[in-house]
Amino acid sequence: MKLIDTHCHLYTDEFKEDKDQMIQRALDAGVEKMYLPGIDSTEIEGMLALEAQYPSHCRAMMGLHPCYVKENYLAELQIVQDWLGKRSFAAVGEIGLDFYWDTQFKEQQYEAFDKQMEWALEYQLPIVIHTRNAMQETIERVKPFAARGLRGIFHCFSGSYESAVQITQMGFLLGIGGVLTYKNAGLPKALEKIGVEQMVLETDSPYLSPVPFRGKRNESSYIIYVAELLAQVKGMPLDELARITTANAERLFAQSSK
Repeated sequence: MKLIDTHCHLYTDEFKEDKDQMIQRALDAGVEKMYLPGIDSTEIEGMLALEAQYPSHCRAMMGLHPCYVKENYLAELQIVQDWLGKRSFAAVGEIGLDFYWDTQFKEQQYEAFDKQMEWALEYQLPIVIHTRNAMQETIERVKPFAARGLRGIFHCFSGSYESAVQITQMGFLLGIGGVLTYKNAGLPKALEKIGVEQMVLETDSPYLSPVPFRGKRNESSYIIYVAELLAQVKGMPLDELARITTANAERLFAQSSK
């Protein structure tokens, strides 16, 4: 059974002590590809080093995370743009809007999001979206770009059925991770009527570990727990769910491999 972790920060310090063993556990679990989202300029070196160490299995993205849109956001965006011009990446991400902790840089987040979506169109790359406390604002911001052909993933989807319909109608995929396994999240209900053809799997490692590891460090091998529960929710065999979600991810990222 072949799985793809479409979103995992495996280059962070949380994996410093056992990175190689962690990657091997993922491979042993059938996770053949692990996609590494960008955060800001401080993480680029580590991210690219991991990709270079495991070129057949790890693939980097490039982007400025909305939580890191601060006073220096224009300089950070310039670094993103420079890297996009230097080499190929799997996607522009993770980008988006986050109004959970702080709205001081709200307008700058909108500007950064727009610029990076424009670059994704320019380089014919998908995007990977982070949204928190800003679901409808994010959907509305994406709509005009989706109409121009932009595609991607709403990472760590934990919204309502109504939001899922809007997202999938734009041609975007839902990134399903550990939140699915949380009792009070309500995500299984929201996904009941959404086709698996519109979903991909992710871990967001080292964050959002699925049950039974909630509260502990997450890693790519744990994606199987998400896959197993999603297969139950959708009433389908695990191997079929793995085949479909893997094909969805491969199709989305194929354009960045050309």
